[in-house]
Amino acid sequence: MSNNAALNFVKKNTMIIALVAVIILFSVTTSGKILLPQNINNLISQNGYVFVLATGMLLCILTGGNIDLSVGSVVCFTGGIGAILMSRGVPMIAAVLVMLAVGLAVGMFQGFWIAWISVPPFIATLAGMYAFRGLSNVVLGGYSVGINNTAFLRVFGGGAECYIPDFLHGSSLNLTCMAVGIITAALFVILSLRGHAVRNKKGIGSGNALGNMAKLVVICALIVWITYKLAQYKGIPSVLVWIALILLLYGYITGNTAIGRYFYAVGGNEKATRLSGVNTKLVYFIAYANMGLLAGFAGILAVARGGHAEPTYGQGYEMDAIAACFIGGASAYGGVGKITGVIIGAALMGVINQGMSIMGISANYQSAVKGIVLLVAVLVDVLSKKEKA
Repeated sequence: MSNNAALNFVKKNTMIIALVAVIILFSVTTSGKILLPQNINNLISQNGYVFVLATGMLLCILTGGNIDLSVGSVVCFTGGIGAILMSRGVPMIAAVLVMLAVGLAVGMFQGFWIAWISVPPFIATLAGMYAFRGLSNVVLGGYSVGINNTAFLRVFGGGAECYIPDFLHGSSLNLTCMAVGIITAALFVILSLRGHAVRNKKGIGSGNALGNMAKLVVICALIVWITYKLAQYKGIPSVLVWIALILLLYGYITGNTAIGRYFYAVGGNEKATRLSGVNTKLVYFIAYANMGLLAGFAGILAVARGGHAEPTYGQGYEMDAIAACFIGGASAYGGVGKITGVIIGAALMGVINQGMSIMGISANYQSAVKGIVLLVAVLVDVLSKKEKA
């Protein structure tokens, strides 16, 4: 590649390069412990809520750099309601539907004030953060509530048995997990090549061919490597299935539907979008209603992971989700960001957390490092905007 092509490739893939560099750094500083199969499994299970919440947060950010500060409290509120219901004998499916419905209702409530009353999102969701944290304590009575529904725990990622069975019956290696990894990598190659072909046919172009091929190879190798590591432990954790479904669904929505394009359009130029006939208020409402729904689902994953609900659940979750979006390339001004960026941002946050924990670094320094990483990511966005201007 020429110098300009190489520079453009680095700019487009800065966070992927940073993620690889951080993984290499921690593999050296932890003597390879961070790459152990069990630690990779823990990385996915412990950060499941980040992937889910960051997906919803991205849609809010796309509308103009707006955020939702209430999601951590909503996670606690919905999780607490679900735990109470199941402790009183309510069936798993009914409890799950109630948690999702409550999350959606909260999102619609906040979306109403933001979209139609024009309350600034920061203020509306800050009020929600305080209100639903208090209501969580009311629901739980200030105590921890255990969950004894084994079906719920297995399906949504709690306990030692929450893994996809090895239908191929491997001995020391989970062959089902390996097969899923290889098939996923193959599908990714096929879809990527098809996308490049469509763009070339339309005359849009796909950038540097060598750079795109290198990116394709790296991503496929990473998919196969992760599934190989998981196959050495217990295979695919059930929480990973839910994360993958959420990411695939919203990746399709943001990239291939009209409402997905509206999120980008509102963030790019709200006035022009409104004049073109798009109901921008409805776009805002959908973004925050959807955020509430995903906060409800994150509440399901959180209480399943812990095996109980307690009033402190969800504290700081909103910051992790916001940071994952901005680190993954979402613009602080709105209109820019992708689901693939959310994956990279959430993974980078998880690797930093786990790597420093293995090294025995205190939580205070971990927060400081995450703050610096977030600042650098936003700084890159701001400087790139100035260059284009």
